[in-house]
Amino acid sequence: MASTPATLLLTKAGVEFRIHEFDHDPSERNYGAVAAEALGADPDQVFKTLLAQVEGHATVPGVPAANIAVGIVPVSGQLSLKELATAVGAKRAEMCDPTVAQRVTGYVVGGISPFGQKKHLPTAIDETCELYDTIFVSGGRRGLDIEIAPADLIAVLHAVVAPIGTSR
Repeated sequence: MASTPATLLLTKAGVEFRIHEFDHDPSERNYGAVAAEALGADPDQVFKTLLAQVEGHATVPGVPAANIAVGIVPVSGQLSLKELATAVGAKRAEMCDPTVAQRVTGYVVGGISPFGQKKHLPTAIDETCELYDTIFVSGGRRGLDIEIAPADLIAVLHAVVAPIGTSR
C-alpha cells in the first residue's frame, strides 16, 4: 500500500479506505478530471481539495480557529468562496496562492489530500458527498486517490457538510 501522511492518518484512525493508484502525466494540469477518468468514476463522485484564506475567524467545532480553510468539492464543479466562508464561520474567503497551499499542507498542488496535512484546518465538504456510499479524494500525491465513505471523511476531519460547490 502507498504510504503518505494521509494513508498513515486514516490507518491510525482505524478508518476503512481503499487506495487507487494511476499514471499521472506531469504536464497535465486538470488533475481532478484526469483522476476521474483514470478511476473510471463519475466526476461528481471525485472530489478536489482546495484551500482558501478566510477573513474573520473560521470556527468549526473541534478545530482551532484559523485564517485558512479547506473546501472539498466535486471535480465536476467549482468552489463557492462565499458559501465556504459561511460554512466555516468566516466573513469572506479567497483562494490561497498555490505556494501557500503547498507550504500549509505539506503536499504539492494536484496531490493535496484533506487528510494528513501539517495542521488541522477548518474543513467543509460539499453536501453532494452524501449522495454516494464512497467518494474519492487525493491520497497525498498526484496519481493516488483514496476511496472513503463520506461519513468517515466527515468524522476524521470534523468537516462541516454544506452547499459549497457550484456546477460548471
